[in-house]
Amino acid sequence: MSDMNLRNKPVVRDPLERSRDFGEVCLGFTPQAAALEAQRCLGCKAAPCMKGCPVGVQIPRFIACLKDGDVAKAKAVILKDSSLPSVCGRVCPQENQCEKLCVRAVKGQPVAIGLLERFVADNAQIQGVAAKKTGKRVAVVGSGPAGLACAGDLIRAGVDVTVFEAFHKLGGVLVYGIPEFRLPKALVEKEVAELAQLGVTFEKDVVVGKTVELSELAEQYDAVFVGTGAGLPMFMNIPGENLNGVFSANEYLTRVNLMKAYLADSDTPVFKSKKAVVVGAGNVAMDGARTALRMGAEVSVVYRRGREEMPARAEEIEHAEEEGVELKLLSNPVRINGENGFVKSVTCIKMELGEPDASGRRSPVAVDGSEFDIECDMVLMALGTSPNPLLTSSCKALATGRRGVIEVDESLETSLKGVYAGGDAVTGSATVIRAMGQGKKAAASILQSFENNR
Repeated sequence: MSDMNLRNKPVVRDPLERSRDFGEVCLGFTPQAAALEAQRCLGCKAAPCMKGCPVGVQIPRFIACLKDGDVAKAKAVILKDSSLPSVCGRVCPQENQCEKLCVRAVKGQPVAIGLLERFVADNAQIQGVAAKKTGKRVAVVGSGPAGLACAGDLIRAGVDVTVFEAFHKLGGVLVYGIPEFRLPKALVEKEVAELAQLGVTFEKDVVVGKTVELSELAEQYDAVFVGTGAGLPMFMNIPGENLNGVFSANEYLTRVNLMKAYLADSDTPVFKSKKAVVVGAGNVAMDGARTALRMGAEVSVVYRRGREEMPARAEEIEHAEEEGVELKLLSNPVRINGENGFVKSVTCIKMELGEPDASGRRSPVAVDGSEFDIECDMVLMALGTSPNPLLTSSCKALATGRRGVIEVDESLETSLKGVYAGGDAVTGSATVIRAMGQGKKAAASILQSFENNR
């Protein structure tokens, strides 16, 4: 295999060093590595990589600018389609999207598109430009990826945008869910600040459905976009889930990430575990496991399927193992055991893979008589999430579907005229970039509705 078939490697901190702090793990490309990696791009006219990008970033074009040494122009190209390039370059599953379709992958390794996007975003100090004001006003509910993407496209089209956020920090899942070591919060603040400089107004500590009703926003604005995410955790409903020491991974990550419980002088209470079990194998499970490790625990991840079926990014699984997280695969909890009201251990049963289920994955089947215990004092449930019903329960006219997701038509308009929705509130728990794609689609639909009603 020639050198051009091998991708350049980013700088990654030593596992022993990084597992003791919350500093960023992957430090990205050096300028030399970025230049060499950009040269690997074939500049395909058909651009198959773009078909894998939910927001349609012009990948060959921005990499061509990087080849020419024009980092600022490369970022300008990205900003036409993505409001959060520093974020997407770090947390998007490029290996299953743009990079999966890269022509280089046919005979070697795909171009490291995500790392190049990150390099460009981190090293160019430019931002998008807002168009002449149209006089239209849109309210965006939620400042997560979907809301920020929608706000970015609308403000650049000349629409006045006000974003309403329930928390005291802006960024949604980017600040409460993803750990500092994977996505530094200063980067989220920077990209939010760039939207504010373009003219987006941000209102924090506003709980739509309590502080203000959705119907009120619909009356006061020309359109509303709901991007409230999916923050309601799921549990297994097994014996012992009500014991002290059992948490949803979302709650644990929120305390540590948003409330900075990892700082020595933090007054945010957080359970200090010595031995933790994380149930699940998605990115949230990996984030919970690696966070608990940094908080001082020995950590085991329990998952009912095998390694190939783990939905987390391969990079996150690899980093977790390097840092000392133990994977207990083909195992499933059946009971959480306690003593004096606190978690003492988890009883699991071994599994084997049977026939494929509706999703195409082989169904796990319990092996009779194979129960075993894992000693622990904390259990984190990372089994997925559904939309919080606070907003929908306060607005009965907003139609919802299975697990409380908001129902929308092809344009992402809800059952309420002029009210649109997207992201995890519509799809259920998904990726950052998919949520951004829906935010952009909703913005385009809102702009088209304004045009149609001129």
